[in-house]
Amino acid sequence: MSKKTVDVPAGLREILQDFTVAVLRNRPSNIINFAAEYFEMKKNQQKENEDVESDEEVMAPPIRARRRQGVAAESYDPEKEDKFEKVVHEKTEEQRQRLTNATKGILLFRCLDEDQMRDVIDAMFERKVEVGEKVITLGEDGDNFYVIEKGVYDIIVKVDGVEKKVGQYDNNGSFGELALMYNTPRAATIQATTPGILWAMTREVFRSIVLKSAFKKRQMYEELLNQVPILQSLSAYERMSIADALHTQIYEEGTKIISQGQEGDEMYFVEDGEVRITMKKSGSDEETELTRIKKGGYFGELALLTKHPRAASVYAVTRTKLAVLDVGSFERLLGPCLDILQRNIDNYENQLKSVFGSLDNVPELRH
Repeated sequence: MSKKTVDVPAGLREILQDFTVAVLRNRPSNIINFAAEYFEMKKNQQKENEDVESDEEVMAPPIRARRRQGVAAESYDPEKEDKFEKVVHEKTEEQRQRLTNATKGILLFRCLDEDQMRDVIDAMFERKVEVGEKVITLGEDGDNFYVIEKGVYDIIVKVDGVEKKVGQYDNNGSFGELALMYNTPRAATIQATTPGILWAMTREVFRSIVLKSAFKKRQMYEELLNQVPILQSLSAYERMSIADALHTQIYEEGTKIISQGQEGDEMYFVEDGEVRITMKKSGSDEETELTRIKKGGYFGELALLTKHPRAASVYAVTRTKLAVLDVGSFERLLGPCLDILQRNIDNYENQLKSVFGSLDNVPELRH
């Protein structure tokens, strides 16, 4: 009689993380129906993406183990105000740089902006491990989330009562978040096979910064997208999909965000701050200001629609936060809005005529 093997598909961890945030955000009265609709939407998106090159970051190895059943999850309300105070573990500049490098590419942090990532860096503390040391142990309560800076770590679960290695982290990745998110015992043992360095974050900090930030970020993105007229034709789920695809970039006052003539691969929504749009006439280096865009506005879609180089330059008037949508997500998720976006080209041309008098000396906007 052959032994059972643990075979959970790669990506389970990321799926559970995203679904958890969706549940916390929407607070469905019937979680089963919500789950069915949510994963049906995800399945439809997957079908649409089959011929599109994936733009996702490389995922860290999943913990290949079944979650224990019958453990009641602790109620966590991300909208409830925490009494939690900011945590700072002092670090040298060299340590901060090492930690910054270690956190690059961690999917859990993709929803955090620069200010929130600074809080994460402040709150994490260094843990050095020796060969054979068990960082977390199967069945124990979870206390910390870990980011790997250095070292090789085996992922060990029990199959039919026998410990079995099912994966390995090799000098990168993160682990330990599921027990903190769901208040369940550890689903696997993580054991160092080399000396290593980890950066740890407590349960309280993890929930206060990472989980709550993910919730608030999606909430903020959805509220922002609800204000964009061209997206009104989309369903709530379609807007939620766009919110999931966005990430924040911060530009200081005076910074050039887009340069006229460069290739375009992103569209921008203004979260906070203000930008100004300028254009040069053909053969001239003098820039003329066309308009300014504040919170709730958007720009950058023109180059993605026409496949032409950027028709104008964009500068941050103040310190500005932008929600950024890459070209792959733009084409995949904004299909229902493309007709409206194409019609906006007429508005841009009329605006240019009012500024320059004619379109003879300005870049071609259409195909």
